[in-house]
Amino acid sequence: MKSKHIYNEPIETMDRDALDSLIAERVRYTVQYAHDHSAFYRQWFAEHRIDPKSIQSHEDLLTLPIISGADIRAHQPPFMNDFGFRSVPWEDVFTIHETSGTSGIPKSFFLTWEEWERLAEKYARIFVSQGFGKGDRIVICASYGMNVGANTMTLAARDLGITIIPTGKCTFPPRTIASYHPTGIVGSVFKLLRLARQMKAENLKPEESGLKTLVVGGEAFADESRAYLAELWDCDVYNAYGSTEGTMCGECTALSGLHVPEDLVHMDLYDPGLKDFVPEGECGRIVLTTLLPVGAKCGMLLINYDTEDTSVVLSRDPCECGRTHMRIYNPQREAETFWVHGTPMNRVDVERGVFQRENMEYLTGEYEAFLYPAKKEDETIMKVFMEGKFHTSRDSELISENFQKSFLTSKPGLRHQYDEGLFSIEVVVTPPEGLELSSAKGRSKRLQDRR
Repeated sequence: MKSKHIYNEPIETMDRDALDSLIAERVRYTVQYAHDHSAFYRQWFAEHRIDPKSIQSHEDLLTLPIISGADIRAHQPPFMNDFGFRSVPWEDVFTIHETSGTSGIPKSFFLTWEEWERLAEKYARIFVSQGFGKGDRIVICASYGMNVGANTMTLAARDLGITIIPTGKCTFPPRTIASYHPTGIVGSVFKLLRLARQMKAENLKPEESGLKTLVVGGEAFADESRAYLAELWDCDVYNAYGSTEGTMCGECTALSGLHVPEDLVHMDLYDPGLKDFVPEGECGRIVLTTLLPVGAKCGMLLINYDTEDTSVVLSRDPCECGRTHMRIYNPQREAETFWVHGTPMNRVDVERGVFQRENMEYLTGEYEAFLYPAKKEDETIMKVFMEGKFHTSRDSELISENFQKSFLTSKPGLRHQYDEGLFSIEVVVTPPEGLELSSAKGRSKRLQDRR
């Protein structure tokens, strides 16, 4: 009997041997398709003296070179007259997309209609795994533009009987909630926090909104910020991770990691320093390969593509939800990771300290942190600015103590440096809208290295 909590039961509950066989079949087809239809890969195989027919399994992918966003940019205008990664004729391209371009010229991507259907299935699986179904109404606070996320969710909803409220942002008027009674919202941690503050300013209570589920997508976040959101809205909070490159993973109700749709995207973890793939259970950069069903077309596929996001494989064992596809830890952007005295620290480490529950009586949750050089060459100062709820500072000492205890517990490698005076932490509680990012445009950079 088909489970109402699993979208594609034959695939999502496939036993590991059968799933591995399916993956191997799709690896073979995808690699051959790349050689036959992509100018970049045809040249890539020739330059590296790779016979596509020699790539027969997942293990064979590990022997291939890694490609990067720089490779994509180098094989598109203005550096080339055409798009080397495009793998269908123009008449088969349904939509064209670009990345944000925050790290340079935007990367271009091409999708056929059947790819949109595969993307929609990826997200339909996530929605169902989080308890959504027929009759639900979901507000989408992701941009409807060159990014694929919002449109993917909308197409997924079509197949599930879900009603979409496509606001595109979280600054919609609270009457949207009062009038349409959504059961879910998709947005970032900070969009959802700001929406709650906006509602409270209009004498509306987020916890009485009738929402049953929040889906946080688009950024990594700390368990502490998830817990605070859940308390604020009095509902479940799930994680979803996706990218224009085609990665789409989501937590199920078991909250034991994000499920990877292994039949549609293959994921390995790589250490660029070692120039090798990492063993199971170790942290590495996500390297993905598009997996095409035999006979399928693809506007632009990727083989061994370095996403520059990091994660850990948590388990390949069956989940208590019944799904058998592997689960990974909440991915983090490597661009938000900096090294201090040989220890890596990510924005999420800072966020964990900010969202200590005792702090949230006084804070909005908005924060920004900066790494500065100290007077001595080998010393580093981290200054953390947190937005207070009030115009006068309250319990700054308590907030600082809570933050430092949490941060140094999660980063034991910096504890010794802290005790020796080589690493120091300064916490400042600002009045409302007292942060630099309050006036900044675009995506907020909450941890910056100014050394």
